[in-house]
Amino acid sequence: MNLNNFELAFVLGRLLLGVNFLMHGLVRIPKLAVFRAGILKEFAPSPLPEPLVSLFATTLPFAEAGIGLLLVLGLLTRPVLVAAMLVITSLVFGSCLLEKWTIVGDQMVYGLYILTLILHLQRNRLCLDRVPPSA
Repeated sequence: MNLNNFELAFVLGRLLLGVNFLMHGLVRIPKLAVFRAGILKEFAPSPLPEPLVSLFATTLPFAEAGIGLLLVLGLLTRPVLVAAMLVITSLVFGSCLLEKWTIVGDQMVYGLYILTLILHLQRNRLCLDRVPPSA
């Protein structure tokens, strides 16, 4: 397949974000209890109820891994990018509650990156989204 520069840039950008999300999830899942305990400790002074924080910390690595895998495969790219943005939005919310403004800035960059991919979805190639369903 001959990709123009815009298509190549989109595919590489999608893969980069996908690997990032996938690896965030995969490194956290084996040590889920430790990850959850760290998040619970960090959010103890916040107004969020502990059960909500625990649920979020438990599901986040699986959401990250799922989003990452689907982006790497290029499957359901548009809804998965929306899911990625919702994850980043929830992380921004939590970081704001903790007044971790440097982290918020980093998360905002992720948000801009995701928005850029959404704006260029028409350039998505080398993906399972483009594979016609079998009859």
